Amino acid sequence: MSMAQRERRALVDTMSAVGPDAPTLCGDWTVRDLAAHLVVRERRPDASPGIMLKPLAGYLESVQAKAAQRPFPDLLEDVRSGPPWWSPLKPFDAAANMTEMFVHHEDVRRAAPGWEPRELSAADEDKLWTTLRRMGKMAYRKSPVTVELVTLDGRRAIARTKSGTATVTLTGKPSELVLHAFGRDEVRIESTGDGDAVRAVLNLDRSI
Repeated sequence: MSMAQRERRALVDTMSAVGPDAPTLCGDWTVRDLAAHLVVRERRPDASPGIMLKPLAGYLESVQAKAAQRPFPDLLEDVRSGPPWWSPLKPFDAAANMTEMFVHHEDVRRAAPGWEPRELSAADEDKLWTTLRRMGKMAYRKSPVTVELVTLDGRRAIARTKSGTATVTLTGKPSELVLHAFGRDEVRIESTGDGDAVRAVLNLDRSI
């Protein structure tokens, strides 16, 4: 079973446990809203482009709002079963949905007070590090300073190079660094560098 499939199942279990009205780290979305987003993303190719294309965002919102009115158990079952055979995402589930399911699982977990990071396997952390090295430059593209990502075991990647500026180093497990790169602040990382530079990086719009 791929990491994407395992995280998908764990996400659904967590959503079911906390209930449809629980908060998430996705702005003002509830768990129900997040479930509707995932269903539309995988099952409504007419609306899902609105996730990335602003001119289509209004249509996406209307489709997603309608999906959110469905019974919560039905939404969860659609999330659990994954993209149907005809979905453009089906052939790429393992790759396209690994970080999607991991990040949204943590969006639900970490919206609750007293959360603690999960212990992921070394293999899963390695997969997330590989992903981070690919998408880090996009996440920190707006940084006014150089950004370096460092794992606890010493692996390094430059996410942003800005000539003539200070360097900010973000250190943590790959899983925590991935969450930060995806715009989440509920993370366990260490940031080092000039104070103003660190604040600039931590306050970045890191949307991808």
